[in-house]
This record gives sequence, structure tokens and C-alpha cells, in this order.
Amino acid sequence: MPNNKNDFKPYIPAERVVPEFTVTSILIGVLLAIVFGAANAYLGLRVGMTISASIPAAVISMGIIRMILRKDSILENNLVQTIGSAGESVAAGAIFTLPALFLWAKEGVIDPPSMVTISLVALVGGLLGVAFMVPLRQALIVEEHGTLPFPEGTACAEVLLAGEQGGSKASTVFAGLGISAFYKFVADGMKVFPSEVNYDITAYKGAAVGVQVLPALAGVGYICGPKISSYMLAGSTLSWLVLMPAIALFGGDAIIFPGNDPISTLAPGDLWGTYIKYIGAGAVAAGGIISLVKNLPLIGRTFAQAMQSMSKNHTASKTLRTEQDLPMPALLVLVLALAVVVWLVPAFPVNLVGALIVVVFGFFFATVSSRMVGLVGSSNNPVSGMAIATLIIATLVLKSTGVTGTTGMMGAICIGGIICVIAAIAGDCSQDLKTGFIVGATPKKQQIGEMIGVIASSVAIGGVMYLLDQAWGYGSDQIPAPQGTMMKMLVEGIMNAQLPWALILIGVCVAIVVEILKIPVMPFAVGMYLPFSLNAGIMCGGIVRFIMERRKAPEEEKKEGIDRGILYTSGLIAGEGLMGVILAVLAVVGVDKVVDVSGSFSIGNIGALVVFVLLLLSLVRVCLGGKKSK
Repeated sequence: MPNNKNDFKPYIPAERVVPEFTVTSILIGVLLAIVFGAANAYLGLRVGMTISASIPAAVISMGIIRMILRKDSILENNLVQTIGSAGESVAAGAIFTLPALFLWAKEGVIDPPSMVTISLVALVGGLLGVAFMVPLRQALIVEEHGTLPFPEGTACAEVLLAGEQGGSKASTVFAGLGISAFYKFVADGMKVFPSEVNYDITAYKGAAVGVQVLPALAGVGYICGPKISSYMLAGSTLSWLVLMPAIALFGGDAIIFPGNDPISTLAPGDLWGTYIKYIGAGAVAAGGIISLVKNLPLIGRTFAQAMQSMSKNHTASKTLRTEQDLPMPALLVLVLALAVVVWLVPAFPVNLVGALIVVVFGFFFATVSSRMVGLVGSSNNPVSGMAIATLIIATLVLKSTGVTGTTGMMGAICIGGIICVIAAIAGDCSQDLKTGFIVGATPKKQQIGEMIGVIASSVAIGGVMYLLDQAWGYGSDQIPAPQGTMMKMLVEGIMNAQLPWALILIGVCVAIVVEILKIPVMPFAVGMYLPFSLNAGIMCGGIVRFIMERRKAPEEEKKEGIDRGILYTSGLIAGEGLMGVILAVLAVVGVDKVVDVSGSFSIGNIGALVVFVLLLLSLVRVCLGGKKSK
């Protein structure tokens, strides 16, 4: 593929018109946006991270359109993944911030947020993210082709171009989805075996180890790889095998804020819930800010270059299909209308200043996010850091303008939620437009498709978040909502200074030490915050990836095997996420006890470990499955 933008020719030439924006592509795309949005919402609330949905959506699309409907259109497949991947980004932005509102409602501080409020925050953020990214397409996607790699967008284009393999790849995703959904139902629905195996080390008071034997965790570990998985486990090791035993050893019978009971009476899980989560939150907040500060030079250059590129005289008539964007006047009207909605609609507890913060910071971080994903990929995009910075500034501004108390806290979270969705969607839209640039899609149709995906997933995310809260409650073992809990504590700390700042500062200092040692801060900090058993499950998937990367085989064969594993584990994550939503429905309607057979049959902890090992072996088998294929 030529790197020079002047020499580049898309796969489908500009003068050729093929099916693209069709009823089929829209319906399949909307369905996948809802599916991956719900699955990623569950995953993010459980482990604090989400997965990219572009490649799985593209593969599933090819499986349906090419193999089932017997149609052959790469641009239809591309539009499906464009619409479908929007659900993941909307979910990521929403679940990193909005659980704070549910946690305050549980404490009796505010009334529970309505599904309308949640959906509106996601919808406004998503539409603004697309609107802010559109004028950047020429500068970032076209002008810098060959300079900005856009790793996920390029990889997705390669998958689409290798469409003749779409059927077999789609079956891999569906196999992982089906196996994972059944596994989750047997473990957490029927309760044939526990999904978590724990052991308190009595000889080492305050310490505990364990593993959560769930498919999604193994999938996350495999996709993230052994390094990120090991950093997360290292963070948990520091919390569960160093800090907690130290608290138990030196605390004795003392009652230390925020605890209400003597430390000597607390089990390891209670020590974690009472003290370690604040240390972990401090580390996560510091990690987000550190990642943002480290990228400040890049952020400055990004914004300046984008503005210069946009100000260039691009007056040539864009009659070519592959150069058509949504018109700027329509986008300006949309942005203005959404700003007025944020200001005046009662669902947003935000004044005029808050609405201005949304527009100004939203455009800034959309620009930053769009360029950064082009350089380092969506997985390394510091969305959390942007949200943290926005929350701090928004809370301080609202407090200084007299908007304090619960109104100020809710306003700050809503502003942070919108900005988080803007950054996530802008990055996703950039990757999708890069894919479209390579395969020869029509940008305007992709941008409309992205908005359709935003609308569909925003409507769904409100129901999903409400459902999960009704079933288990945020902050519980099932859905700890690590990012949302941390955002809540951050806003509270600024508004009313009722936090155990000593514990939070310990976490901040740990994050600084980790950064000095040149260890990636965010995975380590998230590992500190999350239970050891959860990170151990992720590490198991990372170990499988480590083995697959280092097995003796030709490089091409090894890469094909690893790619099959990524598709299979994407299915594992989606399957568990969807079954988690289904189990939440059963819990809400009160029939979850009907399928529970633990009273009459259970294979216990040993059986749980055996089944988990079999699941990991199935992943190994998938990676090795095409060994003889060319």
C-alpha cells in the first residue's frame, strides 16, 4: 500500500459505486452496536476496561452478509463495523463516570438517575464526538496518510480486504460467544461451580489469594497480552500481599478512618473495601493525570497542527464520492443545538458555564483523542486521564460559581461523562474513517452511520446500566465499577473534603514511584484497585498469549494463530457480557433462584479450577487450529 497520500488508491475506486448505506448494513450494525455496547458495559463495570469492537463487528458482518445472505460488498461490511463499534465507545464513556450517580443514590445523597438522563448524556457526548471529528478527517486521515498509522483502523481494513476468509473467522467469534455464554450461565446462573476461588492466608494475616474462573477475564488477559496482565497482577500483589498485611500488622485493635471496626476484626476482603480501594483510587487518579501530563507536548502539537490543517484553503469542489463529508453548517447547528440542550434540559444539572465547558473541552479532547489513536492506538488513548482532568476543572469551576453540594457534584459527573464519551467516540470514529479511507468508503455515509450507532447504543446503555444496578448494585463484587467509584470519590473530595486523603496520597505516591521505575502506571494502578482474584484470572489469559507468542513456528503461522485467538477471546468477552445482562434480567424479575441448582449439585472449587483450565485449553486449541493452513 503506497504511503504517500498522493499515490494512494483505495480498494474501491472513487468513481465506482457499490452497495454501502443499505437497510441490511444499518440493521446489522445497529444490532451489533447494542450487543457490543451491552457486553462492554458489563465488562467495563467489572474490570475497568473495554475491548475494541471494530474487528469482531467486521468479521461477524462478513459472516452474515457474505455467508448467509450471499451478498458481496466490502463497503456494506465496513459500514456495519462503523455502526457496530460505536456501541463499545459509548459504553466506555458512560460506565467510567455515570455509576457515581447510582452510588450517591444508594447513599441517599440524591435520587436515582433516570434512564433518560443516562441515555441523554451518552447521546449528547456521542453526537458531539462525531461532529467534532468530522472537520478533522481531511487533516488527520488524508493529509497524514503514511504518517499516522491508526493501528486498529488499518488492521480492520486488512480484515475486510481478506474477506474471503470471513466465514471461518466469523465462526471463531460465534464459537467463543456461545461457549462463554453457556459457561457463564452454568457458573453464575445454575451455580454448578463458583466463579471465584479464594484462599485467606491465615499464617500471613490480612493476605489472601484467589482466581476468578470466568471467560471474559481470560479473554481480556489474552487481548491485552502478558505484559499488561502482569502489571495488573503486580498491582494486586502489592495491595493484597504487602499493604493489607502491613495494615493488619500495625493496625492491631485500632479503629482508623474511614473504618468503623477494629482492624484486627477485619477479614482480607474487608481490609480491601475499607482501606485499599482509596489507595488504589489515588493511584488510578494519579496514573491518569501522569499519562495526560506526559502527553501534553503531543497534545499541544496535535491541536496546533489540526487547527493549521483545518485553516488551509481546501476550496476544491469535493465531487469525488470518497471526499464527501457532512457539511460544516449542519455540524455547527448540531453542536449549538446540543449545547443548548445541555444548558436548558432539566435532565442535565448543568448551568451555562457547564455547557461551555462541555463544548470547549469536548472539542479540545476530541482533537487530541483523534490524533492520539492515530499514533498509539485506541487501547493507549488516555480517556480516563482526560475525564479526570475535566472532572477536576469542572468541579472547581462549578464550586467557584456557587454551584456546590449535590447539584455541583451531579453537574461535574454529567460534564465528565459527556467529555468521556466525546473522547471515546472521536477516537473510534477516527479509526473507522481510516478503515473507510483504505477500502474506499464514502466518509459522509460513515459519519451518518456512526451517529446511527451512537443513537442506538445510547438508548440501550441507559437500560443496561439501570438493569445491572437493579440486579447487583454498583460497588458490589459482581460489578465493582472501579472507574466510576474513583470518579465519585474525586468529585466528593473536591466539593466537601470528606475523604481519607492520607490513603489517597499513599496511592498517588505509589503511582509516582511506579512511573519513576518506568512501569506503565495505569494497568498497575487499576491492578491495585481491583481484587487479586480478578487480576489472576486476567493473568491466566495473558499466560496463554505468552505461550502462543513464543512457540516454535513460522512467523506467519504464529501470527494467524494469535489473530484467531483474538477473535475467539472477543467472542468470550461478548458472550459473558451478554449472559451477564440476561442474568441481571433474571435477578430483577426474581426468577434467578429457579435456575440455581447449587443446593442439590455442585462440583466445588476443584471442579471450578478444572473447568477453567479446560476453557484455557480450548483457547490454546483455537490458536493452534489452523496450523496446517496456508
